Amino acid sequence: MTEMYDVAVIGLGPVGAALCNLLAQSGLRVVAFDAFDGPYSLPRATHLDGEALRILQNAGVSETLEPSLGIYTRMRFVNAQGDLLLDWPRSVEEGWQGWRDSNRFHQPALETALRENAQRHANLDLHLGQRVEDLSQDRDGVTILTRSPAQQSQTFRARYVVGCDGARSTVRAVMGVELQVLDKPEQWLVVDLIINGAAPALPEGTIQYCDPARPITYIEAVGARRRWEVMLIPGDDASRFAEPGHVWSLLAPWVSPGDAEIERAVVYTFNSAVAERWRRGRMLLAGDAAHQTPPFLGQGLCAGLRDAANLGWKLAWVVKGLADERLLDTYPSEMKPHVTAFIVEANRIGAIIQERDPEMARQRDEALRTGPQLLKSVRPSLGPGLTRSEIGPAASLSAQPRLKDGRRLDDLAPYGFILLCEPGFSAEAPPRTRDLWRQAGLTVVEGEGADWLESLGAKAVIIRPDRYILGVANDLVQLEAITSQIPLRLKDALCD
Repeated sequence: MTEMYDVAVIGLGPVGAALCNLLAQSGLRVVAFDAFDGPYSLPRATHLDGEALRILQNAGVSETLEPSLGIYTRMRFVNAQGDLLLDWPRSVEEGWQGWRDSNRFHQPALETALRENAQRHANLDLHLGQRVEDLSQDRDGVTILTRSPAQQSQTFRARYVVGCDGARSTVRAVMGVELQVLDKPEQWLVVDLIINGAAPALPEGTIQYCDPARPITYIEAVGARRRWEVMLIPGDDASRFAEPGHVWSLLAPWVSPGDAEIERAVVYTFNSAVAERWRRGRMLLAGDAAHQTPPFLGQGLCAGLRDAANLGWKLAWVVKGLADERLLDTYPSEMKPHVTAFIVEANRIGAIIQERDPEMARQRDEALRTGPQLLKSVRPSLGPGLTRSEIGPAASLSAQPRLKDGRRLDDLAPYGFILLCEPGFSAEAPPRTRDLWRQAGLTVVEGEGADWLESLGAKAVIIRPDRYILGVANDLVQLEAITSQIPLRLKDALCD
C-alpha cells in the first residue's frame, strides 16, 4: 500500500524548500520532489527584504545565511544625460523586521542552506532527480506520478499538493488554471559577472539607466558579483543577444573582457501575471507558479516566501484537525490581492525605466528632475480572510522587536502565534481565553516591545505565525474578540 504523506511539495527552489522546512517544523509528514539533483548553481534572485529574512529565520536558516548577506545601500534612477530622477536610499542598519530592510544574497547559497536544513527533519523525504509527470486528486488525497532520469516511475500519495514548480508549473497545468496578464511582457538580457581585482571602480548599489534608446539596469550584487540587465528593443535578435561578443559590446561603458568573467548571460521575458485560481481541491500553487512579477522592486522571491509563510501553518492546522479545511481558502484570498499590489507597483516603476518614446521620456525627465523624488517600499495589508481588517492595524505586517536579552521576538515562538503585551495584561484573561491560547500553541510574551506597542496605541497584539497582525487590544473585551478570530475548529467545545 502506498504511504500517505500529509503534504507533497513539487519543486525545491527557495520557495518550495522554505515551505518544506516550515511544514516539517510544524510536525507534518512531507515529501518533496525536484527534477534536478542539486540546487541551481547560477545566480537568479539577488534581493531579500527584511520580511523575507524573517520568514527564513522562522524556517531555521537565517543564522546560516546571515554571514553571506550583502548590504544594499540605494537605488538611483538617472536619465540619458545622467540627471538624477528618483532616489531610493536603503538603511544599512537593522530595521523593524529585526533584519536590514534590503539585502543582497547569492541564491545558490540560500538553496543550499534550505536543503541542508530540510535534511535534518526526519519527517521530510526529499526525492531529487524525480520529475513529476502527472497528478490526480480524489476525495482523500492526490496521487503523484514521478519519473527518474533512468525512466523509472514511482507513485506517491499525499493529502495535499503544493506546486512550487515555477512559471511553467506542471501543477498549475493539471489544475487547469490560466494566468491573468497584468501588463505587457518585455524581453531583457540578464548578465551576471564576477569582477576581478583589476576592474575599474563600479557604481554603488543599483542604478536604473532610464535611456529611451536602451534602458539598462546595473546591480551591485554580493562579493565580486555584478549584474547588468539590458532591455531588448525592436530589431534585436533574441537568439543571439546573449552571445559573449555582443554582451561585451553592450557592457563596454563599464567593463571589458579583461575585467571580469561572464558567469551567466540569458534573455528573460519579464512577465506580469497572476494565476486566476491558487487552489483547486487538494492542489495549491505558490511562488512563480501562482504569480510572476518584473524585477524592478526585487520582490519576486520575497513574494514567494510570503506565500510559504501564509500557507504552511494553515496546511498544518487543517491536517492536524485544529482548523476546518475552509481555512485554506483564506490563503488565496489574503495573498492574491497582496502580491497583486506589489506587481502593480513594479509595473509602475518599470514604466518609468522602460519608456522608449523620446518625447514621453523628455516629459518624464522634466517632471522628475526638477526635484528628484524619494521612493519608499510598499507594505500592503493582506486581502480579506482570517483577519478582520477593521480592528486597528489588523492584517498588516507586524514588527519584530529585539528582546531585552538581545534575541529577536520570533525566536521565542518560531512560526507560532504570539501574544505580545504589557506586563500582567494576559493574567487577567478568563480561563476560556487562556485555553484557546493553549490549543493554538500561542506563546505569551510580556514586558517586551514597549515602543512598538506604544506606536500601535495598544496594550496587546496577537501576531499570526506568518507574522501579520491578527488584532490589537486595550482591554479584556477586545482581547477576547481577537482571540475568537484564531481559527480553532474545537473552540466552541472548550469550557467557559
